[in-house]
Amino acid sequence: MSRREIKEKLKQLKIEAATEIGRLQYIKENNDHYKGDLPSRVNGEQGGPIGGQMVKKMISSEMSKMAGTWGEL
Repeated sequence: MSRREIKEKLKQLKIEAATEIGRLQYIKENNDHYKGDLPSRVNGEQGGPIGGQMVKKMISSEMSKMAGTWGEL
């Protein structure tokens, strides 16, 4: 998989995760506002849950793959 394909997959995952938790307005693709003047605390409160949801989805996906592999043994 190329670097461009990986970036696109991660962007799709981010959008999906943000939609699931109702924070779609905070992702860069939907928000072109300059955020450099905001404190990191504010940016973390807005975007942190999106990253957390992404990690949960990645772990769940990998666990499903592993369960399928272990089931074949």
